[in-house]
Amino acid sequence: MIGPGTGVRVYLACGTTDMRKGIAGLAALAQDVLRQNPASGAVFAFRGRRGDRLKLLYWDGQGFCLYYKVLERGRFPWPVAGDGTARLTSAQLAMLWEGIDWRRPDWGAPPARVS
Repeated sequence: MIGPGTGVRVYLACGTTDMRKGIAGLAALAQDVLRQNPASGAVFAFRGRRGDRLKLLYWDGQGFCLYYKVLERGRFPWPVAGDGTARLTSAQLAMLWEGIDWRRPDWGAPPARVS
C-alpha cells in the first residue's frame, strides 16, 4: 500500500461507519467524534456495518488520501463500539489492511533449527 509509512499515528473509529461518506464526511467524523485534527498527518480508519469494508483517511501534506478496501471473504477485525477510539501502530495498520487480526496475530512456533 502506498501510504504514510512507519511511525504514523493510527486511530480507529470503533463501531460502524456509513461507507457512503466521502473525504469531507470522514474528516468531520475524525474531528467531531474522534476529537482529532483530520489534517494532522494521522491515519483514520473506518469500518462498514457488514465488516467487509474499510476506509482509511490520511492527510499527506498536500491533500487528503482516501484508501478503500472491500474483502471478498471474511471481515476486518474491529473493537466493539463502546470503546470509542483505538490506537494502532503502523505494523498493526498493515495487518489490519491485509485482513489479519491485529489484536491477536498468530505468528506460530519458531522454525526448528537444523544442525
